[in-house]
Amino acid sequence: MAQVHWLGAGLSAVPGIRRLIEQGRKVTLWNRTIAKAEAAVAGLEGDFDVRGFDLNSFEEALQEGDVAVSMLPGDFHPIIAKICLSKNANFVSSSYISPEMRDFDKVAKEKGLTLVNEVGLDPGIDHLMAHVLMDDYKKSAAFDKGNAVYFRSYCGGLSDVPNDFKYKFSWSPLGVLKALRSPSRSLRDGGEYNVARPWDAVEQFHAPLPKGSEPFEVYPNRDSYPYLEEYGFKSDWNVQQFVRGTLRYDGWASAWDHLFREIETLEGEAGDKRLEDISAELWDKYAVADGEADRVVLCVDLRAEKDGETVYDKTYVMDAYGDGKVTAMARLVSTPVSYAVEEVLDGKMEPGVHAAPAEPAKAAAWLKKLADAGEVMELVDNLSK
Repeated sequence: MAQVHWLGAGLSAVPGIRRLIEQGRKVTLWNRTIAKAEAAVAGLEGDFDVRGFDLNSFEEALQEGDVAVSMLPGDFHPIIAKICLSKNANFVSSSYISPEMRDFDKVAKEKGLTLVNEVGLDPGIDHLMAHVLMDDYKKSAAFDKGNAVYFRSYCGGLSDVPNDFKYKFSWSPLGVLKALRSPSRSLRDGGEYNVARPWDAVEQFHAPLPKGSEPFEVYPNRDSYPYLEEYGFKSDWNVQQFVRGTLRYDGWASAWDHLFREIETLEGEAGDKRLEDISAELWDKYAVADGEADRVVLCVDLRAEKDGETVYDKTYVMDAYGDGKVTAMARLVSTPVSYAVEEVLDGKMEPGVHAAPAEPAKAAAWLKKLADAGEVMELVDNLSK
C-alpha cells in the first residue's frame, strides 16, 4: 500500500491530514516538533505514525509510488519534489507552481510521476470555480468570441467580525507584509495594468454572497496573465479585464494606511528586519485567538457584454466560517490537498506538473465534494436577480 508522507503539521494542514487518515489512507506525518504533530492526529484511529522531520530521514523512508505532501515553506517544495523524482514518488503542494517546479515537468512525464500544485484555497478552489464558470459561459447562448469579457477572482482570509484594523492574522503576518511590497500585473481596459504596490489599486467590490450583497475592498496581486491561458481565454477574444487578487473588509485601506506609508520606505537588510519587527507587533495585537472563528470569502466573477449590453453575468461565491476548533482557512487549504492526494494514489491524475483540475467535470466534482462537506458556496446568476 502506497504511503502518504505529509510534511508539516502547521495550522493550515490539520483537517487534510485527519481526513486522509479517516479515509483509511496510510499516512506518516513529519514535523520538526513531534508534540505538535501528535496533537494534530490526537484521537484518531488508523494506519498512521508521527516522525521528526529532517530531509535525510524523509528521503530514506520515501518509497516508489508514495506521495509526499509538502506543507513546508515554499523554498522546500523544489527540494522535496526533486527527492520524489529520484525515488519514483509523487508530490502534492498547495503552493503556486514555481519556475523550478515547472522545470520538472518533462522528467515527471517520462517517469510517469505526478507533481500536483495549486490545490489549496487560493490558488486551488479559485481555479476550480474559474474552470466551471468558463465552461458554463462557453456553453451558454450568450457566448460570442467578440463579446467584451470581464473576469475577476478575489479571495480573502478575514476575521469573523471586522475589528478596527479590518483584519486578523491566522499565521505569521510576515507573508502578508512581504506581499504588500510586491508588484502585480493584470489586464484592465483591454491592456496591461501594472501596479507597484497594492494600495495604489484598491477599489470597492460588492460580493453577491448567499446571505446578501456585501461591500469589500479588493486589489490585484501577483501576475494574473499566465491564468488567461490556464482558464481558457483565447487570444482572439475581446478581454477587457482579467484580474486575480485579494479581498479585504471595507475600510481596510484606511486602517492600514500608516503601515503602507512605512512599508514603502523600507529597503535592504534594515528594511527586512523592520518588517519582521512589524510582523511581531501585529501578531501580538491582531492574531486570531484560540477558539476564535475566522472567515474566508472567495468570489470568481465573469461578465460579458455585447454591443454595450450585459449578456452574461455570473459569480461563483463562497462564504466560509471557522467553528472555533478548526479555522475555515485550514479546512479550505488542506481539504482540497487531500483530494489531490487521493486522486494521485488512485491513478486519476496524469503524469507531469499540474495545478488544480482544469477539466470542468472534475472541477465541478471537487466543488460538490466541498459543498457536501458543508462549505457554503453557490453559482449566482446576477442577471436574474
